[in-house]
Amino acid sequence: MLIAQGEGQYIEFKERLDKSFAKEVCALANASGGRVFLGVDDFGQIKGIQLTNDLKSKIQDLAHNIQPSVIVQIEAVENIIIVQVEEGDNKPYQCSDGFYMRMGANSQKMHRDEILKLSIKSGKVRFDEQICTDFDWEDFDERRFNYYLTIAGISNSLNDKVTLSNLGLLTSAGMTNAGVLLFAKNPGKYIISSKLRCVHFKDDSRVNILDKKVIDDGIIANIEYAFEYLNKRVATEFIIKGLKRTELPDFPEEAYRELIVNAMVHNDYFLGDNIVVELFDSTLVVDNKGELLFDPKELGRKSEARNRLIADMLSRTYLMEKAGTGIGRIKQQCADNNNTLEFKTSDHFTAQIFVRDKSKDEIDTEKTDAETTSEKGSEKGSEKSSEKILELILSRPTITIWELSKRLKISTRAIEKNLANLQSNNEILRAGGARGGYWQIISKGESGANDNQIETAQKSSQKSSQKSSQKSSQKIIDAIAMNRDITIFELSKICNISTRAVQKNINKLKEEGKLMRLGPDKGGYWKVLVK
Repeated sequence: MLIAQGEGQYIEFKERLDKSFAKEVCALANASGGRVFLGVDDFGQIKGIQLTNDLKSKIQDLAHNIQPSVIVQIEAVENIIIVQVEEGDNKPYQCSDGFYMRMGANSQKMHRDEILKLSIKSGKVRFDEQICTDFDWEDFDERRFNYYLTIAGISNSLNDKVTLSNLGLLTSAGMTNAGVLLFAKNPGKYIISSKLRCVHFKDDSRVNILDKKVIDDGIIANIEYAFEYLNKRVATEFIIKGLKRTELPDFPEEAYRELIVNAMVHNDYFLGDNIVVELFDSTLVVDNKGELLFDPKELGRKSEARNRLIADMLSRTYLMEKAGTGIGRIKQQCADNNNTLEFKTSDHFTAQIFVRDKSKDEIDTEKTDAETTSEKGSEKGSEKSSEKILELILSRPTITIWELSKRLKISTRAIEKNLANLQSNNEILRAGGARGGYWQIISKGESGANDNQIETAQKSSQKSSQKSSQKSSQKIIDAIAMNRDITIFELSKICNISTRAVQKNINKLKEEGKLMRLGPDKGGYWKVLVK
């Protein structure tokens, strides 16, 4: 019998019912549950006790008076009463004497920090809803905020603070941590866990690193960067069958996009660890700190966001589908692409996608009638996609490839292909850079593009691009004048352009005699010749 095992983590002996009974129930509910044996002394000797209606009522009252209430199961076995206490799903629990936690064979009173830690762990205290008391409004990035309003389809006609307040990001006490993580110029200045680390390894060991980036540009930009980082590095196999090309990526892009967003929403920012995206030769890993707020067996059937405010903000954009459906979509995407998927849950949540199993690919070399029909259908589908893209660009010229992908429910690669076709057909042009630029419709396609329209749009695009380049060059000069050791990556962040664009501007400045490099790439420095 269990009594012979003695008291322990899950077993408590009590000779009779007294006020300390509530303490034991509270401690078990705050831990992993257990049983209280009434009628047994501390030495495991059976003294006996009879279960009467009055005694049963007292047991239930003591459990009910715990805050919040604990429901117990009462069972009489011969002359012993066994009270079953399940692990609570509404921690922390408090009895009249305070908060208690079961630790081995004892029920220990919890101190303030322990209570706070349990509250955080159970999701009762949410990091994103706390106020960042030292936030300085000088660090509010209006550019990031306006970009969010654009992708969320929210009007910017109101004052920024009013809009932030309406979104729940700003209160009378100040800016929430969610607001800082989304819209601070330098979130890491206030929140150490704001960064995202992307690492590309040469093989399956953690020894040889091909590339490593640490990003701290706010949640939206961090997600977009991580997605593009993987898109550039995940290998894709192209298989041609007749006129049809099939793309088979090593890892499905929709799956790892969902995993990156999921990590942002469920990360435990209290703990100070960064979200990590790692690409190995045969696996892709996305890891964030924080336990699940529910039984791991319910993963995929149940969802509870650790950061509800962040989840709400992302759900308004193209980045996040309906809350609670992400795990199911990730599993389906991996299954469709012949990838094995594993989740590991502890104090971390780790998702690991294994490289596509090529032996399961079913691709015939001969073209059948059904495939011919499929190709025709694909061509018609592409035409319809192009028409929808034109309509969306017409309604909002600043729309992004990701947004188009979400609206049309096709991959970003398919969007890029359609955009390339529209540009080659002189139906659209890109004015300005990849960031901060916009699309221009030259012709809606009834009789082809008008030469004057194209020439006008091209001149407009060139002027816009030239102005943008001039501004970037000046920013580079100013930044180098302040810090001669600044890196190209740091310049790309300051100018909000790619590292390639920075390099292009630097080369031009060198040719113009405005800038020179003294010493080697590592250990050298920049010198401004003409400001």
